[in-house]
Amino acid sequence: MGRVVTVATCALNQWALDFEGNLERIIKSIDIAKSKGARYRLGPELEICGYGCSDHYYESDTLLHSFQVLEKLLESPATQDIICDVGMPVLHRNVRYNCRVIFLNKKILLIRPKVSLANAGNYRELRWFTPWSKARHVEEYFLPRIIQEVTGQETVPFGDAVLATKDTCLGAEICEELWAPNSPHIEMGLDGVEIFTNSSGSHHVLRKARARVDLVNSATAKNGGIYILANQKGCDGDRLYYDGCAMISMNGETVAQGSQFSLDDVEVLVATLDLEDVRSYRAEISSRNLAASKVNPYPRVKVNFALSCPDDVAVPTCMPIQWRHHSPEEEISLGPACWLWDYLRRSKQGGFLLPLSGGIDSSATACIVYSMCHQVCLAVKNGNADVLADARRIVGDEAYTPEDPRELCRRVFTTCYMASENSSQDTRSRAKLLAQQIGSYHINLNIDAAVKAVVGIFCAVTDRTPQFSVYGGSSRESLALQNVQARIRMVLAYLFAQLTLWARGMPGGLLVLGSANVDESLCGYLTKYDCSSADINPIGGISKSDLKNFIQYCSDSFQLTALSSIMSAPPTAELEPLLDGQVAQTDEADMGMTYAELSIYGKLRKIAKAGPYSMFCKLINMWKEICTPREVASKVKHFFRMYSINRHKMTTLTPSYHAENYSPDDNRFDLRPFLYNTSWSWQFRCIDTQVSAL
Repeated sequence: MGRVVTVATCALNQWALDFEGNLERIIKSIDIAKSKGARYRLGPELEICGYGCSDHYYESDTLLHSFQVLEKLLESPATQDIICDVGMPVLHRNVRYNCRVIFLNKKILLIRPKVSLANAGNYRELRWFTPWSKARHVEEYFLPRIIQEVTGQETVPFGDAVLATKDTCLGAEICEELWAPNSPHIEMGLDGVEIFTNSSGSHHVLRKARARVDLVNSATAKNGGIYILANQKGCDGDRLYYDGCAMISMNGETVAQGSQFSLDDVEVLVATLDLEDVRSYRAEISSRNLAASKVNPYPRVKVNFALSCPDDVAVPTCMPIQWRHHSPEEEISLGPACWLWDYLRRSKQGGFLLPLSGGIDSSATACIVYSMCHQVCLAVKNGNADVLADARRIVGDEAYTPEDPRELCRRVFTTCYMASENSSQDTRSRAKLLAQQIGSYHINLNIDAAVKAVVGIFCAVTDRTPQFSVYGGSSRESLALQNVQARIRMVLAYLFAQLTLWARGMPGGLLVLGSANVDESLCGYLTKYDCSSADINPIGGISKSDLKNFIQYCSDSFQLTALSSIMSAPPTAELEPLLDGQVAQTDEADMGMTYAELSIYGKLRKIAKAGPYSMFCKLINMWKEICTPREVASKVKHFFRMYSINRHKMTTLTPSYHAENYSPDDNRFDLRPFLYNTSWSWQFRCIDTQVSAL
């Protein structure tokens, strides 16, 4: 009797609407799975069209092209003698569903629609799809003619069912269903399903992977079974990075772990497991067996196929392993670096340009690009032909092989220090030294002439000359003069991005990188349309405290000694005049709050869903050892005034790598007004009443 099964899952770097490339990666993953002896292959959520199609799901073209790809898969020799489980949108009775299409030897076995849709944070699945609400119910689905001609089937089962093979029973979950409080695997397991599958489109957030792994392992810890998870990886066209982590778990323990960050477009994970281990694990859990005796059964689709072989007694099986998690600093080093590489190669540009100020934020961005170059060289060294081909196309040299990260950095990364009369020699030196150590092509320029020209136009028209506050000017004058400098830097950044490679006799243009962190964006401590305005921003979803730790990590891991002085220097915009040649302006003084406080405000505002009054109530306990209630009230009011006054800046925020759950990204994650009554009169009065009582 067969008892040992070999199953495969994968992480694929799919791209929204790239049907040709998506098909190639799917077939490649099936080929690899079969070569390793797998009899079942699971792929990521909506892998045929790519997860991030957004409103393109409304288009009939997306459905048509998905079925055309399915036709190619059904016809491919690669899909013979292996159960293939692929994801695509399906229109059933004029309702659009997020589905798994499971097929074997040119026959569709089951179309399983998603039951619980992801509709929080960055997810908007209810906008495009409808959840299947008919539990344990199956209907007939009439196949399109192009599929009928391949399969010879007119209709196939569509709904909430499981597959019964000759030797076991499989049940499918789709992404969010694992995270739901009433996950289908619970009832499926009680009904005798031994192998659970989950196809995900789960994106990276710092420190999230541990929660995902714990959910998968706990899914089979109480109920027994084999759990297989597939996930998308890479940047498929927007702010998110899908971080792989394909895995296979049995009876509460991980037996196979995929990478979280890599430049491999196709990663396949295979495990050989003994079904008798599941059965014996379940046998002694009496509470589970009592519940199983009363469960409402699932419809079973019978499959004349076995995942095991008759004579498999001597086949070795996989043993439990310990999951190795990345530190947050490693996640910052790897995740945004892989995201940048995907964006660079898919946008077909020649590299990046970064205004490098010599501060922590722009230096962290530079280190992420340097890490990207490390990853590219490592992938090429390990024989990744796709990465090598992309690198050669980007640099415009078909004979080039990237071996040294610093040398690659010089080809694809331009840094630019834009000095003004308010810039210190310290920041100029720090920027130059860091550029030398990472190998970037570095430019030093001075913007004073452009600033004077722009301000001169205003003076000529109004016959008034604005002054900085240190020279007797008002705050309005000083702020306007600071903003002019910042905005001219943005204009120059784009000019140099378009023409630097031309001036160097190289092909292509450069993508401009922004370097505003999540905390600065939250309180609006940036000039609208300054250097924070860029093509993409790899650190826009990362807190200042995490960036400081990341800088220390880079200093140690990459031996970048220039980072030591950058870490010790107080953050400054350097937009106001120097005093005796030294910087007089600091970020935290300008903001009226520390970066540590900002992170707390951000988490309470977004994650804890706290308005001004609730935030005050939470902070008087959190800060009771360091602040009086009246001081807490003052801090909360100041934050909400700053936040609401500057919220309009979020509407033009540069697309940023999503890494924090308190990101103020206005695009889809943090939906708020951008015109507030900034007096918050009712809310602040409630705080004042409570302060008086205390």
